[in-house]
Amino acid sequence: MIASASDEIKALQAVDTPTICNAIERFKVRNDVSGFTGMHTRCFFPQLGISVGYALTVKVDSTTPDVKRDNNVWMEWVRAMETAPKPIFLVFEDVGPQPEKSAHIGEVMATLAKRLGVIALLTNGGVRDMQEVERLGLQYFAAGVVPSHGNPRLMQVNVPVTVDGLQIEPGDLLHGDLNGVVKIPAEISDQVAEMAAKIRREEAELMAYINSPDFSVDGFIQRKFTH
Repeated sequence: MIASASDEIKALQAVDTPTICNAIERFKVRNDVSGFTGMHTRCFFPQLGISVGYALTVKVDSTTPDVKRDNNVWMEWVRAMETAPKPIFLVFEDVGPQPEKSAHIGEVMATLAKRLGVIALLTNGGVRDMQEVERLGLQYFAAGVVPSHGNPRLMQVNVPVTVDGLQIEPGDLLHGDLNGVVKIPAEISDQVAEMAAKIRREEAELMAYINSPDFSVDGFIQRKFTH
């Protein structure tokens, strides 16, 4: 068991996302085809490493033209970042008519978000100001890149959202790297890093056997399926 939330975050940051997925499967707390993003989510700055944080969710729309923005929701989002558990994994579900043309964060908003504890953004829409945001060290998980923000509006803050097949509630623990993003179930979050280490040891032993002069298909099958 991990002693504190900060220790938990640090332990999870040392493990790649696919191994985290493998570890979650061992606990049988959800089915094996849910809880992670699909192929429409791209990690834009893999050199920044692994992102782990608590979801702050927002429904947005930047492709409905000629609609007035509600500054009250925008201010609610800023206040939510100020008070949310850290680190923050910001999640924007774009519900507009053309999410593939949306962009709700660029250099200025990324600077503000990072100042308030955001370490990564996950969205089904687009992002922009790539060089500037990379220099900031804030990670982008998004469908693509667009040059304009269109008519960006924040609709609802801290509500359930779905991005690329992943259902996310406010406060969910998210883990992401160049492979995508996974949600770590709260009831096992303090055990996942330890299970991941166990899986790594098992895989290392199996790969060592595959590369050894003693390798045989029968031996591999026995080790893989009978242990």
